[in-house]
Amino acid sequence: MLSAADQDTPPTTAPRPVSLPAQIDLDLVQRFDKLGPRYTSYPTADRFVEAYDARSFEQAMRSRQIGAVRQPLSLYVHLPFCNTICFYCGCNKVVTRDKSRAARYLHYLRREIEMQAALAGDDRSVRQMHWGGGTPTFLSDHELRVVWEMLRENFEFRPDGEYAIEIDPRSCSPEAIGLLAELGMNRASFGVQDFDPAVQRAVNRIQPYEMTRDVIRAARAHGFKSLNVDLIYGLPKQSVSSFTDTVERVLELRPDRIALYSYAHLPQRFKPQRRILDVDLPSAAEKLGILARAIELFNRAGYIYIGMDHFALPDDELARAQRSGTLTRNFQGYTVGPDGDMLSFGVSAIGKVGPTYSQNARDLPAYYDSLDQGRLPVIRGIELTADDLLRRAIIVALMCQFCVSTESIGSAHLVDFDEYFAPEIEALREFEALGLVEREPGWIAVTPKGRFFVRAISAVFDKYLRADKARVAYSRII
Repeated sequence: MLSAADQDTPPTTAPRPVSLPAQIDLDLVQRFDKLGPRYTSYPTADRFVEAYDARSFEQAMRSRQIGAVRQPLSLYVHLPFCNTICFYCGCNKVVTRDKSRAARYLHYLRREIEMQAALAGDDRSVRQMHWGGGTPTFLSDHELRVVWEMLRENFEFRPDGEYAIEIDPRSCSPEAIGLLAELGMNRASFGVQDFDPAVQRAVNRIQPYEMTRDVIRAARAHGFKSLNVDLIYGLPKQSVSSFTDTVERVLELRPDRIALYSYAHLPQRFKPQRRILDVDLPSAAEKLGILARAIELFNRAGYIYIGMDHFALPDDELARAQRSGTLTRNFQGYTVGPDGDMLSFGVSAIGKVGPTYSQNARDLPAYYDSLDQGRLPVIRGIELTADDLLRRAIIVALMCQFCVSTESIGSAHLVDFDEYFAPEIEALREFEALGLVEREPGWIAVTPKGRFFVRAISAVFDKYLRADKARVAYSRII
């Protein structure tokens, strides 16, 4: 019988060295390049229901206060404004050059922060925070201070905490980096995507290499502890040769982490993508070639494969956490554990409290209207079942450690693993036959050859996906 514990217990996993083969099997890439979730949560956000509302969230917060063990607290702040539109972007954003719109947004953001902080009671210690967007550095220096101060007025920030911000080098000078460091930011992620001028023109993102170089250097000079660079492959006008130049320039900057995302061309869902011409996109074969070349260069430069589309230097916190078995995933992707509650603020923001997820209104009018009525802007969410918690523990272990202790999972959740997951074990046989997964008594392990396909392997344990074969809401796995 399945245990209905409030929190899932992480399985005991054996630390394993993490690397990718020198060459990715492109035939397997084509075979498993299907639509599928990224598993920043399980169940995934498309499974949230409107029956979970602001009152449900308030109940989850009350339950958190009476819990015997309180989870570590993380914060996410969504700052949605951008000066210009990048044609490839599928984020929730507000494109405007009217800076006054930020002032109104911050007025409402303060209300939400105060309301959630009140529900948190006296347990307001923060170990992790992330500002995302949009473009957080759309805000003026004064507004950045205002956001930080409203958070400090309502929460206690641990001196050893991780405080990160997404930075668009086009809207952040080296001087602004100094301000962010002064406020307390100590980690940053820089949007690059591609340095090739032809690609930049095709996606409406003109960003000279020197501009990016200067803000990264400034971040290092001001003591930022970990720097990430985002790249995208599969963009219009890209080729193996042009993207090789981009990767080599990124490697000269030696960021601690690199995220290599696959461009998902979904113009029917994202209107800005309609400005990208299909004829300008690299062919499927060329896109795979771009991917293979980038991975070759990362391997050669000494980066460790963390999982999915993330790479890190061996001494980076993500790599160390993976070796120690404390790596986990949340709505910002891979992060250093332990997993805990996340309070999220702003339009469309998604949070996690205990065995629940919640999401705010996805447009500004609805977000403002809820707060004007004195109500938190939660519009949907989900309370996880015991089965959800069990499957989440398995998927997180596979995504983060590339292995799962079936014995530990069974003991923690009071199930006979082989019996409970008989259909999933049968579905894993395809991956075993291809040398992507190994099974032995008490363990399921993803092989080095299979690590690049961990999303497809993890999806085997996704009950919702197995029951619903329609995957139109997802991006391609590769």
